[in-house]
Amino acid sequence: MSAQGDPHTVTRASRNRHWLALIPLVVFGGLAVLFFFRLGSGDPAQIPSALVGRPAPATTLPALEGLTDNGRVIPGLTPETLRGKVSVVNVWASWCVPCHEEAPLLHTLSADKRFQIVGINYKDATDNARRFLGRYGNPFSAVGADANGRASIEWGVYGVPETFVVGRDGNISYKLIGPITPANYETVLKAEIEKALRASP
Repeated sequence: MSAQGDPHTVTRASRNRHWLALIPLVVFGGLAVLFFFRLGSGDPAQIPSALVGRPAPATTLPALEGLTDNGRVIPGLTPETLRGKVSVVNVWASWCVPCHEEAPLLHTLSADKRFQIVGINYKDATDNARRFLGRYGNPFSAVGADANGRASIEWGVYGVPETFVVGRDGNISYKLIGPITPANYETVLKAEIEKALRASP
């Protein structure tokens, strides 16, 4: 009997093919587990940003039309906005539910005048954005209207809200994905701001 006709040989070859088919699945599963744990047990707020440690994008955005503070027009965003100051840059929108939840904390944070808070209003209707700030109070010294979302892409934004800490040197020192919460406000964000304030320009 030839080897081709041997039922034992055919069975062994069939089993070998099944094992070979499983190899890509095993490799993919191993990589998925590794990726999960490297990202802080799946916490999206721990996703590393390629921009941390690098210069903040040289973003130019128009002002949010009609936004004023005691008669003073709130400016838009230019590359000069972030120069020489510690800045907290918050990407937000009125249609974003978590943005409503974090807004009171941002307003509280704005009482500290050692740094500035700058807003990037993401794909929002101007009237809705102004109403949002009228409801919670405006924590921003400047607000750029990112109507088409291109500037936010330059900042590596995954989705709103996101918050960046930018040092006096113009480099991004920290990125928070997701809303500012009572927990991360005290333990993470304020600590990162203090670190940026202590750093030499």
